[in-house]
Amino acid sequence: MSETSSDVTNVISIGIDIGGTFTDVVGYDREKQQLFALKVPSTPVNLVEGFLNGLSRVLDEMGAAPRQVSRLIHGTTIATNAVLEQKGARLGILTTAGFEDVLIIGRQKRTAMYDLFIDPETPVFLAPRRRIRGIPERIGPEGEIVKSLDEDAVRATVRELVEQHQIEALAVCYLFSFRNSDHEERTRQIVQQLYPDLPVSVSSRIDPRFREYERLCVTAFDAYVRPVMARYLGTLRDRLAELDDSIALQIMQSRGGIAGAETALQKTVATLLSGPAAGVIGGSFAGREAGIVDLITIDIGGTSSDVALVRDGKPLLATDGKIGTYPLRQPMIDVNTIGAGGGSVAWIDPAGALRVGPRSAGSNPGPACYGWGGNEPTVTDASLVLGYLNPAYFAGGEIALNPELADAAVREKIARPLDLELDVAAAGIHRIVNARMADQLRLVSIRRGHDPRQFALVPLGGAGPLHAGRLAEQLGIETILIPPTPGVLSAFGLLVADIEHEHSVTFAQEASSVDLREMTVLYAQLDAVCAARMAEDRVPLGQAMVRWSCDMRYSGQSYELEVPLASRALSDATVLDLIAAFHRQHEQVYGHANPGNRIEFVNLRSVHSFTLERPQVKPPVAPGAERRDGHPYAERAVYFDEYRARVATPIYRRRQLIEGMTIDGPAIIEQDDTTTVVYPSWRARMDNLGNITMTLNVDQPAEEGK
Repeated sequence: MSETSSDVTNVISIGIDIGGTFTDVVGYDREKQQLFALKVPSTPVNLVEGFLNGLSRVLDEMGAAPRQVSRLIHGTTIATNAVLEQKGARLGILTTAGFEDVLIIGRQKRTAMYDLFIDPETPVFLAPRRRIRGIPERIGPEGEIVKSLDEDAVRATVRELVEQHQIEALAVCYLFSFRNSDHEERTRQIVQQLYPDLPVSVSSRIDPRFREYERLCVTAFDAYVRPVMARYLGTLRDRLAELDDSIALQIMQSRGGIAGAETALQKTVATLLSGPAAGVIGGSFAGREAGIVDLITIDIGGTSSDVALVRDGKPLLATDGKIGTYPLRQPMIDVNTIGAGGGSVAWIDPAGALRVGPRSAGSNPGPACYGWGGNEPTVTDASLVLGYLNPAYFAGGEIALNPELADAAVREKIARPLDLELDVAAAGIHRIVNARMADQLRLVSIRRGHDPRQFALVPLGGAGPLHAGRLAEQLGIETILIPPTPGVLSAFGLLVADIEHEHSVTFAQEASSVDLREMTVLYAQLDAVCAARMAEDRVPLGQAMVRWSCDMRYSGQSYELEVPLASRALSDATVLDLIAAFHRQHEQVYGHANPGNRIEFVNLRSVHSFTLERPQVKPPVAPGAERRDGHPYAERAVYFDEYRARVATPIYRRRQLIEGMTIDGPAIIEQDDTTTVVYPSWRARMDNLGNITMTLNVDQPAEEGK
């Protein structure tokens, strides 16, 4: 890393997002108002090495030193992978005596009613029954103490869990602790006195809301991933300190806000699914800058595709999410994920039908064309066969693709068994994976009451701009916005996210007789919790934006909708406004409303956010960039369904494009972090922000059969 005479100024912000195949890095020099973007291979065995390699590379390209970094923001899948791979901490759980089987029983719901061999759909892997212990105590439904906490039982039980079962973390979830947290807090104190280094998660801090199973799940998940995250962040901080001990590390959370690393460790469950959230934040920012506030983002990576909807410039949020099939009651950006990406494997089922995914070649051995030992055909191999990818310019030249290996994999495993020509087989792989992703786009739009034709599509990820045109055609979307760095937009999203903290509490009252005084007191308590977390992240007192909302439902319903408060001045008029807003939202989401039904409040929520200085959007710097002449630099034969043949297609380098120029399809636009395919029926235009806007080209319809 080079050092300059300007080392004394902290003008650099860097976002690093680790994916399964690549680690995406974006740096911003506030003084020069320049963006720098790159991809480096991930290091699955030791993710810290890939992180530090990306940091070193971007600092070198920026000509900067570590001491100039004012903010380093990280999107991580450490917690997510720990859950999905079931490699978290050895966990012990304390419950109220008599409720030890809550985690095992769950809600007794089955997602596959007729599957005789269905796996357990409750997260029983978190702790076997022998490590779930009941403690004599009881809090009543109004918060009254029915039976005092047996402190001796707590001590004896925890000693046994630690000394005989070697637990590495403890989750505590007592009945009605959301009404009165005294017993959980006292248990926490006792455990810390006995074993100061044992991580303890208590439900009254993690999720003080009713519904015992969901509250136990989220608390247990928090404890399960806490040691894993602590070790990872501890190692990362130590390595960063070797470079410069002033670097401030921040972590992206599932809701789309960021928090300091120390603050994030207080509630590690909030970091689950943080990686996909960063991409949505980046996409929504790019849309707002371009004057587009209604959009759908699709992040197509190596193993999966993440889809989210942004309305009026704000991503839709889910208050009751999931990880796998397990409930994860944490507010998070409403991202839908399927196993469809560049590494998705194409295969033929026993009936002779072509399938794609959900199995992925991942980063090891990767697609056949990587030459790393993989021999199964993937979507990336099909893209190379069709001519969409430049084998010498994949990921900016980080990986040299082998066309012969891609051809062989698609030919031997797909084309010959199905008696198809090579190009037709590769195009079939694309059609199938595109259909799967289009279905996912429909789920986040039509299923939620939104017409996708009224939205723009913002593709991101290494493969997003390659597939975007076909996906838009299937949904009737007429505008595609491709930001300057779509392949690393998740990393860019880290740079434009707000510092944010959220807290909620149960508030079970009928709207017609709500106690405004109690409501005011509870909101004040929520604000105090959020304000304390903001102070830990060094946000100046009184500078945070405060937003209140509440979860509401019709009486008798078992699900809620989050309704924002237009004003924090609580009054009878505020309640009437909330009721009217709930009816409107219910109509939009579910297609009906019943103004005559009684309405209940369920939870109250407060969100504090602080907007940091954001990058001025300019095209990223490309070292050694060619002169911007707007001309294609090459031409190659590319296969398109419209022509059922290969056609001579101009190839452009994005950094050569001129503001205002248009390109009619078919065309290919290459850049370091992705490849954009301008299909025959599309027209691409370069705007003054460095975006490529693609619209349907009515002047040049597709010439099918040419």
